[in-house]
Amino acid sequence: MDVIVADLDGGSISVPDGVSLPLLPEPLLSNTQEALSLILQPELGSADYAFPPLAVRAPQPVMLDKEIRAVFMRAFAQLLQGYRSCLTLIRIHPKPVITFHKAAFLGERNLIDCDFSTRVLDCMFFTSFVSERGPPWRPCDVWDELYSNFGELFKLEVQDSRMLLMHIQELAQQLYTNENPNPQSYAQKILVPPEGAFARIHQPSFRVINPGQVQAIIAEGLAKNNLKSRLASLRPMQPRIVPTGQHISNLNDHKNIVSNSARRLEVLRNCINCIFENKISDARKTFPAVLRALKSKQARLALCNELSQHVIGNKAMLEHQQFDLVVRLMNCALQDDSSMDEHGVAAALLPLATAFCRKLCTGVIQFAYTCIQEHAVWQNQQFWEAAFYLDVQKDIKALYLPRLDSISPRLGTDHILATPTSPRDSKDFAWQNRRSVISRVQEPSALEIAAEQMRLWSSVDSEKQKELITSEESTLYSQAIHYANRMVSLLIPLDIGNRLHKQDHSLDEERASNSIANRYVV
Repeated sequence: MDVIVADLDGGSISVPDGVSLPLLPEPLLSNTQEALSLILQPELGSADYAFPPLAVRAPQPVMLDKEIRAVFMRAFAQLLQGYRSCLTLIRIHPKPVITFHKAAFLGERNLIDCDFSTRVLDCMFFTSFVSERGPPWRPCDVWDELYSNFGELFKLEVQDSRMLLMHIQELAQQLYTNENPNPQSYAQKILVPPEGAFARIHQPSFRVINPGQVQAIIAEGLAKNNLKSRLASLRPMQPRIVPTGQHISNLNDHKNIVSNSARRLEVLRNCINCIFENKISDARKTFPAVLRALKSKQARLALCNELSQHVIGNKAMLEHQQFDLVVRLMNCALQDDSSMDEHGVAAALLPLATAFCRKLCTGVIQFAYTCIQEHAVWQNQQFWEAAFYLDVQKDIKALYLPRLDSISPRLGTDHILATPTSPRDSKDFAWQNRRSVISRVQEPSALEIAAEQMRLWSSVDSEKQKELITSEESTLYSQAIHYANRMVSLLIPLDIGNRLHKQDHSLDEERASNSIANRYVV
């Protein structure tokens, strides 16, 4: 059987020959190995010195376990840096429902080809991790502080390598303090008979023991020494806003620099403007350069942004040549992207595919989605789930943003989220009109809005709570219907009847050939 056995008593792991375990991505693997060598074998750091130091730090047995745990806590904090930026909020009330955008995390961290990271994100451990630690309003612990401060700690360790061991020891001390809050060791008191008690000539008769009284004394002693009761008597940790840490888009900025990117994006913008101004000849001059520029992620995202600015309302009617060029750009962007849609290009093109159209004849309109159905991303169920959850999050966020007439440009985020806003009130204003005013102040994220709503939930009356729950449910159902129509548009081709007929015909030919072959074999 292909089963990996971990022997905790013997300290060994047995891996079958047919199982290959992926390694941690670099530089995480090297950093973890270096940290473990500092803890387990500190003498290796000075083994090559001509004059080694006289004294080498000897690890204490009590703290060795905590230091090893601290190393692996830091390893997972480094591996999951930016994960809170990829949390998608689906519901706030009555209980928050949060999912994780796996493709966006792998794309932003450049871990698409990392088998280890993919397996970690797919395992049940990470699913429970997101459900437990995803809510933005809850009691925080050592892990949350480590995750939020890891970027600053890592910068200090790069400047001074001695800080690495110091940070590991500080984290290990916190773990030890959590497990041993009382510095005094507990010693159980056992009654001992006095000296000379057994040398007495006249031994008194032993009294009959009352079993009920003995059991009561035992229960009383257990209650006094019960760890759970002592922990329950302590003051519980108060919930607060969970620190988001460093944003995932700021982790790999130095790796995503593209030469002449500004010039390429300017050519892309001019080409799209020429297309929508119906200057087809000018657009065709720079069209090959634009297609080459779409090899980069920044150009594909810029294309989606530029195309969305030319959509007014729910439909954008184009001329035939305009439609052909726009569809070709969309196909090129989807072709250069993967089926996971780790950069969000397909999700950004999804509403545009049902907006751009052209008139073929009287009463016949062709939409752009009929020309981009062949890409593999539409067959990926995880893409549809992630795109659906992102749009639900946008609508949930819009529900709780305040009305325009109650916003002053001088107010901060705390004033914006002072009280829960009725979702019905926010529907009176268009989202495009609101952004110009809200952009004057720092617009809160979906997790920040959820944290504030969760904080105020207990102070809201029951009627208001029912109204908020009903509004979120209606938002979720409306998006589900909307995405059902989108999936039908992109997954079911217009000539499905002809394709099924061709498939049946090919199957009949295969059956006929198989029967003929079998007949000749017999």
